[in-house]
Amino acid sequence: MSTTVRAEADALEGEGDDFSRESLIDSQSDPLLLRLRLHQTLTTSANTIESGDYRDSAEAVSPLLDFLESSYHGCDEALKRNGVEILTELLAFVSSPSLDQVVRDVFSVELLKVIAKLAIVSDKCHEIVERIVGHFAATCSPRDMVLVLCEAFDTPSKMFEEPTYFGPLLSGLSEVFLRMQRRQFEQIKSAMPVVLKVLKNMSHELDNEGGYYFHSFIQGVISIAMSIREVCKKLEGGRKEDLRALLGLFVLQIMAFISHDSTEQVLVYVPFVSQLSNLLPFCNLSYLGLLTGSDIEKLTSSDQGEKTDDCMLCFSHIKHGAALSVVWGHISDEVMKAAEEDLAVVIDNLRNSQTGRWEAVGMIKYVLSSIDQPWELKKQAIDLLLSVTDGKTSQKYNYEHADCSIYLPSLFSAAQAIENVIVYAPDAILRKNSFALLKRILDDIPPYQRFDILKALITNSNYPSMIAILMDLVKEEVSKEYKQKCLPKNDDTVGVENELPSRSPFLGLNVLQLVEYVLKPPKGGHPSIPEESDAVLSALNLFRFILIAESTTGPVKENFAEGLHGWLLPLRTLVSRIEAENSRKDDEQLAIDTICSLNPFQFVLYRCIELVEERLKCRS
Repeated sequence: MSTTVRAEADALEGEGDDFSRESLIDSQSDPLLLRLRLHQTLTTSANTIESGDYRDSAEAVSPLLDFLESSYHGCDEALKRNGVEILTELLAFVSSPSLDQVVRDVFSVELLKVIAKLAIVSDKCHEIVERIVGHFAATCSPRDMVLVLCEAFDTPSKMFEEPTYFGPLLSGLSEVFLRMQRRQFEQIKSAMPVVLKVLKNMSHELDNEGGYYFHSFIQGVISIAMSIREVCKKLEGGRKEDLRALLGLFVLQIMAFISHDSTEQVLVYVPFVSQLSNLLPFCNLSYLGLLTGSDIEKLTSSDQGEKTDDCMLCFSHIKHGAALSVVWGHISDEVMKAAEEDLAVVIDNLRNSQTGRWEAVGMIKYVLSSIDQPWELKKQAIDLLLSVTDGKTSQKYNYEHADCSIYLPSLFSAAQAIENVIVYAPDAILRKNSFALLKRILDDIPPYQRFDILKALITNSNYPSMIAILMDLVKEEVSKEYKQKCLPKNDDTVGVENELPSRSPFLGLNVLQLVEYVLKPPKGGHPSIPEESDAVLSALNLFRFILIAESTTGPVKENFAEGLHGWLLPLRTLVSRIEAENSRKDDEQLAIDTICSLNPFQFVLYRCIELVEERLKCRS
């Protein structure tokens, strides 16, 4: 040390603890002077701790905390320079072999949150902070460090927007887990909520600008999962299985959150997903079990305490993660190999199991219905289900005594999710494939449940164009039933697979109720024309088909008069009024466009009226 610097040190020593914030900031203009001031403050705090002359640990390090807080003020370049100097001195001081362990413990409790803030200043600061946190993690009580690190994670501040703040903390927690010697399951479980809270917050910030830090953050979270696996290997008995199940839940939750990426650059996450997938076999999770949901039931039924505790409540996206685990395997052979799976075998298994297909549809819906998943993942999920349903859905399954009732809510919500993809997907091919998948799923459901789902989709849809598509699907079902009804009973082409039940939901008043729902809305009034023209046209086409196909007797014919007076004639009056109003408009082109939009369903409307009147005449 030079004579000048030594003189400065003596001067600082003479000042004692009585110095102002301004003098602290002034001393930071000289790196050597800054480190001397910090060293003096560290020594003073250490002496206070060793003497035991303090009420609590915060009081013992109060001057040190003031010093560190003051270092955050100033321009960016000064902060970067000062941050490196401060952290370098801190690292040297806390890693000194001569430092009393009690001092080190107090420093770890009180300084860790403040030190972690400096990780966001620069790459060099981040590196030193990681070394300081790592030193505390390696030398202080693991039990105490779990609490300290969790408190640092849970600090409410703008730091939650900075992945660099959490990187060193994640690395430290990972190391602490490996050092624990007792009550490992309980301590790891206690840390899960705060880690997953941070992961959830950060997952919405994922992008590829400055992606290094986000990817480093993700790697830090994965390192925790890897540490839990190593801890699990050392355990025996029931706690080992409980920790294994907890790890499985953690892996699936991570899988769900890291799949959030609005940039659609999903392939950059393949290395991370591969690491997570490599943990699936260790957790006794298979693609078949994840896709059918049976593995989720095993995980959530494991003895990990009350299902309402904080830890269990934080695993709200495990079903999303389960479905995504298989979707990622469909995307990448690297991921599939990491999971030690053969997806072709899994798909073939599901193709030959009707309930398995229903369960797979119910799991994939979590991907399709999520607003956080990118379109590319939804596209891959649709492709996966198309493979599962390829060539195996046939009428023979529909008329077996398979009970679909317990799957009906799940299948309905899946159909709604596919409907939203059809409506909102930016890619025409994706919309087309989604519609093909919807038809396959419906074909795989017994007739009465199929009708119930179609009815529920129609009555719960807010999109007239989608209602039109669904009404066309109903018309296809009605057409198939009439064709089957007209086949001769001794026709050699009619086998067991084509035999119809004695009654069909697509033959009778059920279908007319759907027509009425569109043409005479339950909310009252008339359909909104021309906004709902597509839906009205499809409903009229369905009604016309029934009028043509229905015999002169039967329950449907009894409702023709009601249809005429309740739906058709009021609709004709509405169309006439719209035509009259448009004829008086000044904008001739707008009037022509409106009239042209009415022409398609106007023709069908008049034809329906003619057919009903003919049927009523025959009846009289």
